[in-house]
Amino acid sequence: MALHPQIQVALKALADAKLPTIESLTPTEARTVFDAMAKARGGTPAPVARTEDRMVPGPGGDIPVRVYWPQTDGPWPTAMYYHGGGHVFGNLDTHDVIARNLCSGSGAVVVSVDYRMGPEHRFPAAADDAWAAYRWVIETAPDLGTDATRTAVCGDSAGGNLAAIVAIRARDEGDLPLKLQALIYPVVDYSLVGDSYERYATGYGILTKAAMEWFRSYYLVRPEDADDWRASPIKAASLSGVAPATIVAAECDVLCDEGARYAEALRAVGTPVDYKLFDGMIHGFFGMAPAVDDAVNAQQYVAASLKRALA
Repeated sequence: MALHPQIQVALKALADAKLPTIESLTPTEARTVFDAMAKARGGTPAPVARTEDRMVPGPGGDIPVRVYWPQTDGPWPTAMYYHGGGHVFGNLDTHDVIARNLCSGSGAVVVSVDYRMGPEHRFPAAADDAWAAYRWVIETAPDLGTDATRTAVCGDSAGGNLAAIVAIRARDEGDLPLKLQALIYPVVDYSLVGDSYERYATGYGILTKAAMEWFRSYYLVRPEDADDWRASPIKAASLSGVAPATIVAAECDVLCDEGARYAEALRAVGTPVDYKLFDGMIHGFFGMAPAVDDAVNAQQYVAASLKRALA
């Protein structure tokens, strides 16, 4: 299918801005560009009752998190949110609007996690921080006013990778069962394989095949790390018994095929999967609300999935 007209407008604006490609930048330069793009996106987020920035003890030092409380009465369920950015950029501010919208739409307390990233902190630092933040949410439930038995993990792109990894580890470590893993165009295989890597290699926004290779080079320590399930959750020895999944995919995205593959792998072991492909969308569209209608629809879709699973 052709690119959606609203995505065509967004790509024209991107071209007119003459931004450099991700793979031509240093990580510091890429962070500056991405932060500016997030600020320029604008949009009025849904209202929440309050927010609070906290520090969570982690294996490599304190992990910043931002907690969002909904405008409803507690005790509340909890949804962890891990931001995207290829394990190299992104932060609490770049995904603040998404977190607010999911908090309001799901009725859950959302805990957004500012995990360590490469190249300063390479694999498996991000995965370790994602797990530490999840454990903190479970252990701190009385203080947060949340019900630890109703917890979900959620994330986009690299954050979807981390959410999937936490879901596997929660199963392995005998934790309270997660109610849902909501994965938005997740990175599930750092081998970077699949036909969509060729179909959408260039010309479909900032996430090109070369950009994914750039992200991998700054996150993984060595190429063999791509075979570790903590980098590529689809390579886990078994996916049996992990939390039910909601998976959102963008059609015109190098990651499109691996989202479908992960859905198939989960279904093959009996895990309930709600998979939705958004035609004509590109990687990153989830954060383009309200300018792109399907960004609004996708956020509402994920919020509704969280609300049902955490009821």
